Amino acid sequence: MPDSRVSNTITGRDAFLRVLTDEGVSKMFGNPGTTELPIMHALSSAPEMGYVLGLQEAVVICMADGYARASGKLVSCNVHVAPGLGNAIGSIYTSQMSGTPMIVTAGQQEQGHGLTEPLLYAPLVPMAQPVVKWATEVTRIEDLPRILRRAAKIATTAPTGPVFISLPGDILNSEAPLELGETTRVDTAVRPNDAALEQLAKRLLSAKKPVILAGHEIATADAFGEAAALAEALGAPVLQQTVAWGAHFPSEHPCYLGALNRDQKYVRSVLSAYDLMFCVGADVLKMSVWSETEPLPETTAVAMLGQRDWEMGKNFPAEIALRADVKETLKALVPLVKKLGGAALEKKARENIAELETRNWSFQKAERKAKLAAPAAGAKGLPAEWVMMRMTEKMPADVILVEEGLTSTATLFHYFPFRDRNSFFGNVSGGIGWGIAAAVGVQVAEPKRRVFAVIGDGSAMYSITALWSAANQKLPVVFVIANNAGYQILKNRLKLFHGNDTPIGMDFNDPPMDIAGIARGFGVPAERVDSAAAFDKAIDAALARTDGPSLIEVMIAK
Repeated sequence: MPDSRVSNTITGRDAFLRVLTDEGVSKMFGNPGTTELPIMHALSSAPEMGYVLGLQEAVVICMADGYARASGKLVSCNVHVAPGLGNAIGSIYTSQMSGTPMIVTAGQQEQGHGLTEPLLYAPLVPMAQPVVKWATEVTRIEDLPRILRRAAKIATTAPTGPVFISLPGDILNSEAPLELGETTRVDTAVRPNDAALEQLAKRLLSAKKPVILAGHEIATADAFGEAAALAEALGAPVLQQTVAWGAHFPSEHPCYLGALNRDQKYVRSVLSAYDLMFCVGADVLKMSVWSETEPLPETTAVAMLGQRDWEMGKNFPAEIALRADVKETLKALVPLVKKLGGAALEKKARENIAELETRNWSFQKAERKAKLAAPAAGAKGLPAEWVMMRMTEKMPADVILVEEGLTSTATLFHYFPFRDRNSFFGNVSGGIGWGIAAAVGVQVAEPKRRVFAVIGDGSAMYSITALWSAANQKLPVVFVIANNAGYQILKNRLKLFHGNDTPIGMDFNDPPMDIAGIARGFGVPAERVDSAAAFDKAIDAALARTDGPSLIEVMIAK
C-alpha cells in the first residue's frame, strides 16, 4: 500500500477504503444497493476490510453497534440511499444514545442526476442530522480524504458517537491525484485540576451517607478497578444507573447493591437514605414514563464526574460537576480521599462495608435463589425468573451477555454477575430490535468468548434476519428467545395505567409464532422448549456447538 502522505492518482472508492483502513477500521457492516456498487467493487481488491452483510439496514447498524461497543474500535456502516438510510435511522438513534464511534455512509445518486429526483432519491444529510454528531455530503473528490479524516476524529472524540457521510456515485467512480492525509485523535483522558479534585474529595468525606451511582463511562473508560477502589476507600454503597445498558461495576464486589430501576417512587425511597449521590459517568436518574414523584429527594445532593457535560445539571442541579475522564480522575481521587480521611476514614469504611454484607448483591442473590421454586411438572411453560437463574448457572464464567428481554428478563440481573467491562451489553435507547443484531456484532468483536443473547419474542421480530448473518459468519452465539406470545410490557402497563385487562394488538397467538422454525429457515439449529429438563438439555447442546449459532425458544409461563 503506498504511503498515504504521497499524492497519487486514485479512484474515490479506493481512497475511501484506504483512508478507513488507515483510521483503524477493519470491519464494514452493510447492505448494498446500486448506489453502493462502487464500494462493493473496490472491496474486491481490499481483503483487509472484512465485510459483514446484514439483510436490512436497521440490522446493519445494530450489528455494527455491538461490534464497536465490544471492541472499542471505530466501525464503518454502509447503507443504501434514502430508503436504506430511513430504515437505519432508528438504529442510528440507539447508537447516538450509546455514544458508539461509527461512520455511517450511504451511496447517493450522481451530482446533477439528483436534480431530476430519480427513484430512491432524497437529500440525505438532513435525514441523518438529528441522530448523528456530524453529517455532510462529499461534493468534490479532492475533499473526500479530509472529510473521512474529520469524520473519524469526530466519531472517536468524547463524547463519542456516530457521524454520517453521503457519497455521490460520481465522487466514488472518478479518479484524481489525492493527498490521503493522516489520522488525528483527540486525547480526552484528562483529570480535573488539583483544586477541583480536592474540593470533590472533601465533599465526599463531609457526606454522612454518600452513595455512588455507577454509569457506563466506568465501562468505556476501563475503570472497573478504580471505581471499586473508590467504593472501598469510602465504604460507600454502589448502585447502577437506572438504564442498565452496560457492565458498570463488578456485581460481586461487597459494596455493590444492584441497579436502580425507572420507578420514580422506588428510586426516591432508595435515595432518601443518602445525603450525597456521586454520579460516576452516569445518566442522572433517566426515567421512562411520567410520574408526579421526583426521583431525587430534596435531601440528596449531587456531584458528577464524566465526559458528557450535557447531562450535568440537566434535570437535577449538581453541587460539583467535573467534565473529565473517569479512569484518570479516580486514579488521582482515591489516594487523595485516603490521605485526607486518614485512619478515621479507614475504620469507618471497614465498618460500612461490613454492614453492607447483609444487603449487597451477593447476599440478595443467595436469598432470592433460596426462595425460588422449581418449575412445576406438567406446567405450560417455564417461569421467567427460573429461566434467568438457570441460564446464568449454565453460562461459561467469561460469557458475554446481550440482553433485550424487557419483562422476561426483569429478574436477570439478580443472578447474572458483571465481572468485567465487556461482560454485558444492553439496549440504551428503548427502541426494540437491537439485541439479536447487536449480539452478532459483539461475537465478531470477541471471537474468543461465548456470547449469549437473551431476547424477547417481540424484540426478536424486529431484526430476526440477523440470524442469517450469524449463520453466514459461523458465529457461536447462543440465542435464547423468551416467548410470552405478545408485547407483555404493554399489556402490563395498559392494566396498570388504565385498568384495562383486554389488550388489542398486543398478542401473537393468532396465529402463534414458531420462532425456532423461523431460525431453522435461516440455517440456525433451533428448538422450542417448555420444561426444565428440555431447557437444560438445549443449553448443553448449544454450548457444545462451536461452529455456528444456536437458538432456544423458551415458552414462558404467563
